[in-house]
Amino acid sequence: MIRRMAWFSLSHVASGFIVVLVGYTSSAAIVFQAAGAALATPSQVASWLCVLGLGMGLTCIGLSLYYRTPVVTAWSTPGAAILVTGLNGVPMSEVVGIFIFSATLVLLVGIFGWFDRLMKYVPRSLAAAMLAGVLLRFGMNVFVEMSANATLVGLMVLGYLLARRLLPRYAVPLSLFVGLVCAQLQGQLHTAEFSFAWAVPEFVAPQFSSASLIGVGVPLFLVTMASQNLPGLAVMRANGYQTPVSPLIGWAGFTGVLLAPFGGFSFNLAAITAAICMSSDADPDPKRRYLAAVWAGVFYLIMGVLGATVVSFFAVFPQALVVAIAGIALFATIGNSLADSIANTSGREAAVITFLITASGMSLWGIGAAFWGLLAGLIVNALLD
Repeated sequence: MIRRMAWFSLSHVASGFIVVLVGYTSSAAIVFQAAGAALATPSQVASWLCVLGLGMGLTCIGLSLYYRTPVVTAWSTPGAAILVTGLNGVPMSEVVGIFIFSATLVLLVGIFGWFDRLMKYVPRSLAAAMLAGVLLRFGMNVFVEMSANATLVGLMVLGYLLARRLLPRYAVPLSLFVGLVCAQLQGQLHTAEFSFAWAVPEFVAPQFSSASLIGVGVPLFLVTMASQNLPGLAVMRANGYQTPVSPLIGWAGFTGVLLAPFGGFSFNLAAITAAICMSSDADPDPKRRYLAAVWAGVFYLIMGVLGATVVSFFAVFPQALVVAIAGIALFATIGNSLADSIANTSGREAAVITFLITASGMSLWGIGAAFWGLLAGLIVNALLD
């Protein structure tokens, strides 16, 4: 009985629930925008949410139990932002090809232990500059939207800033809550759109295009590695967990390969949400904190099964609220990316060029700006450094 109660510790369950709450409220809106850029049908969007929840749930539970370490996985929020800017006009079959290609690269890195070597070839400043260029549009759109919806968006930004001061962990969920209350008072919530439904994965046969693989697949892979797996590993090491990283990345890539045809665009180590499970609030004993990650996996599985319900829930929101929460959720990431990109004075010019080209949205030969920005940064870095 005592053993059974240990699995139902309130602190474990609460931490696991907070992980899922923060994860969905902070970035689900960006996933919806990515699906919209891919012209996904409502059933395909539900499939995306379904397999993302199932993939994160299974990897959280399986890896945490096997290694007795709080291993929290997530979808790549910066990767979703890459998709928003890069998938316009790309057929869904090629979109699935991009997912498979990126996940296969992650799998190979995990199998052959190339993680540290890869990060040496791509300076962190350039990866950060590319990410900042991709995310710039999301941050700017918050204030573009404010011109037409000043009260709603203004209160959301104010709520976010106040929460960052008082309750930083819950800043994004509280901003969303403020937006929901304001939208309800203004009569902007479309409650008739909500319905309860089970999600059904929908298979899409992949096709592969060199332009889309290079222009979107490569940036998706690099951003996932540099902006998700690298911070995720840093959080684990900072909390004293020495779990081997290659198997974790390998399993994340393998999960992506399996679920890509159904919309699982990216799986990787989590950083911010992982820190929740690794804190003393989850359990005073570091050796038992893995149970919080297991509960996070349980809640992710529930969200996956209810993927269609999540889609209808977000359909209730006015467009201004979706745009605002997507940008607000990325404020900290944009700031950190800009700071990392120019922290090293010797590579600053290369980082600035990478940022400007990526933010410009230029396209050559069907290949998007993120790839050209990174390529230009690598060339400039080689010439000047």
